[in-house]
Amino acid sequence: MRNLYIISIILIAMACEQPPPPEIGRIGDRVLFSGYAWDVKSSDILQGPGPNYFSDHPYDIYVDEDGYLHLHITERDGRWYSTEVVSVEEFGYGTYTFTVEGDYLNIPENIVVGLFTWDSYSFLEQANSEVDIEFSKWGDPEHTSTLQYAVQPVNFGPYYPERDYAPEGVEAYHVGVSTHQFHWTDSLITFRSFEGESTAPSDMFASWEFDLNNPPRVKNEGGLSSEPIVIPAPADSTNARINFWILPWVAPGPTDGERQELIVRSFNYIP
Repeated sequence: MRNLYIISIILIAMACEQPPPPEIGRIGDRVLFSGYAWDVKSSDILQGPGPNYFSDHPYDIYVDEDGYLHLHITERDGRWYSTEVVSVEEFGYGTYTFTVEGDYLNIPENIVVGLFTWDSYSFLEQANSEVDIEFSKWGDPEHTSTLQYAVQPVNFGPYYPERDYAPEGVEAYHVGVSTHQFHWTDSLITFRSFEGESTAPSDMFASWEFDLNNPPRVKNEGGLSSEPIVIPAPADSTNARINFWILPWVAPGPTDGERQELIVRSFNYIP
């Protein structure tokens, strides 16, 4: 009887353990996703954006058996961690397409989904070569248009429309599966969002264009200023990036206190 009791305790303990994470697509500090290799960002000291701590734990970033990328915001040992992946391959002008799955309308007001380009070495000339598709309430729990398009650098104010919000009434289309893309050239950036996994014009529910008629802006950071820029250009080391992070000035973790998940079904780049 005593042996049966011990066995029962062991079985209960095993049932409570977290199952092992999927191994598909995860090779050390990289994931293989949508035909590309991506470096996993990891930091136990605060880093931007946010600033945040970033986890490379295999439960927090992995590719599942369907080939979907999973990123999490999670608490470990009393500290909240965000996640980010960075393409190993460099990209330039062209069309970037991301398909996501989940509810990014009814999200905590202090988390951000970022689908974007970035270059750590082009700050002065090109303001980090940054073009963004984002989901966030930016700290406002009443904010309803969580899907936004942005061209960096950002100069806040009514005089300059560097950021566009999806129009009211289309929010339901980015609950479930939706596809978001931007086409980046030296004279025009065109953003489009579609219902489901389609990029057919009939399935488009939001769009925005940003051209050279906008005034130039300057990016300021760490006491330095970039050159005046209208449309940033890619540089030799410009990557695609996907991140999932916290606005720590609102709260150190998601305001609902829950582990968060971002699912990216696919990424595609066409030069």
